[in-house]
Amino acid sequence: MVRHHSETPDLPLPRLARVSSSFGVEFLSDQDVLSTTGTRVAFFARTGGVSSAPFDTLNLGANTEDDPACVEENRRRALVAVGAGRLRDRLLSPRQVHGTDVLVADDVRALPHAQAARGADGIVCTCANVPVLLCFADCVPVVMVAPGGAFCVAHAGWRGAASSICGKALGILARRANVPASSVNVYVGPHIGACCYEVSEDLLERFCDRFGPSCDAGRRRLSLSAAVVSDLVAAGAERTRIVVEEACTCDSTDRYFSYRASGGTCGRHGALACRFER
Repeated sequence: MVRHHSETPDLPLPRLARVSSSFGVEFLSDQDVLSTTGTRVAFFARTGGVSSAPFDTLNLGANTEDDPACVEENRRRALVAVGAGRLRDRLLSPRQVHGTDVLVADDVRALPHAQAARGADGIVCTCANVPVLLCFADCVPVVMVAPGGAFCVAHAGWRGAASSICGKALGILARRANVPASSVNVYVGPHIGACCYEVSEDLLERFCDRFGPSCDAGRRRLSLSAAVVSDLVAAGAERTRIVVEEACTCDSTDRYFSYRASGGTCGRHGALACRFER
């Protein structure tokens, strides 16, 4: 059960630091929030897995042309790396459809596996010992952690970002955790940067009209992170509680998968969260 905010200490301000684990698996995480809440945040790099090119090596995406046995082993390694190796049968990893549906997992006896298989782009989880994984290759991964340890993992491509999936997910998490949105830590993981994301004039104008001029990086380049941050702040997030990883996936293909840089054939790195029972 998630404790009421008044019974729960404030979270330390968010930060991301690189963690190296077994098999060469690497991820960005926040050790202070793990210590405070028992919730592990992890944005994986593409290293330490068993997949062959062009999915080399830690491809966590099941909806690719990679060998399913390799994906299964990669997911096992990722779970072991974050200390959740024994929880493989509880893993929630929805089929991502670039929409705004957010599932809620609040009872470990009735996890929404069937709904996740039909498609969703966010999962709010108030249960302990339930790892949630979403996969990416340029889209924006977002993990939110509430005081008490309830969390959300969300996937924001341009369609999801334009439709405010992150603000919607934050509102659901805050209500389920019974905390103000301003108390939630938000982690924006590696994604395609404005340096590499040229879009149509119409799409850029659409984002600027909705989220403000900070989305326009010049020369028809769109900043998805600016749109996501604007959406989150409008939904009640405190700006000092939002941390954005600046690495561009399209410009860092040695560490991350990039759909745009690869021409559409590549693996998927992952964003994972899990609250461990204390």
